[in-house]
Amino acid sequence: MKADIITIGDELLIGQVVDTNSAWMAEKLNQAGIELYEILSVHDEPDHIKNALTYALSHADVVLTTGGLGPTKDDITKNVLCDYFHTFLVPDEQVKKHIYELYKDRPQVLNRLTDTQWLVPKDAIILPNAVGTAPIMLWLQDGKLIYNLPGVPREMKVAMEQQVVPDILKRFPTGEENIIHKTLTVSGIPESALAIILEEWENTLPALGLHLAYLPVPEERRIRLRLSAYGTCSNEQFDEQFEKLHKIICTSQINIVPLRSE
Repeated sequence: MKADIITIGDELLIGQVVDTNSAWMAEKLNQAGIELYEILSVHDEPDHIKNALTYALSHADVVLTTGGLGPTKDDITKNVLCDYFHTFLVPDEQVKKHIYELYKDRPQVLNRLTDTQWLVPKDAIILPNAVGTAPIMLWLQDGKLIYNLPGVPREMKVAMEQQVVPDILKRFPTGEENIIHKTLTVSGIPESALAIILEEWENTLPALGLHLAYLPVPEERRIRLRLSAYGTCSNEQFDEQFEKLHKIICTSQINIVPLRSE
């Protein structure tokens, strides 16, 4: 199972706001055994959002969007989604009840703009947003899942943990698939020289569903070697290959920084 993340907002593309949402979401998907294939950032512009959705749905089983669900004019995601999925907004009394309960001690927050938050797409499945006014939306499209989450980090995180990840796993159990990462850090050798030493062993990895990444840390004169498994590689197979990597490094008398897992 592959997932894509689409982050929506001009502020992300002009450097005004750093996109921390997608990194956090990627980690949570990874922990759940869901492989993140790609992250896209798009403007608050209808065609850009629609094109990103079409592209993501061409290869991903699950698409998650964040941003653009607020009550102001630059928050266009709901209307764009209605256009994309050929539907329209309708009032949702459960969402309205939640919003009024959320702000019962701050009635000044409630106005004609916040009232638009309880208008939802007729053909979307609405999931609760426990800590905010923007409902989480789910679309089912040709066996694929599209989730629309708020861009506010706190709301997004609660939505991911309480609603989205459990819902994905209910609809798409990961079964025998594994996502495993383990890192070995070495020092005192150039990256190219290290790659030559590991070349023969590294060439055997694709057939096992494994991949080795070289992650240099130049300022520390270190190289992190991250072995990753995606798919049906068992824990035992993974551990066997990681031990082979460790043995090759030791045999080559390369300095090892203490092992750690990711």
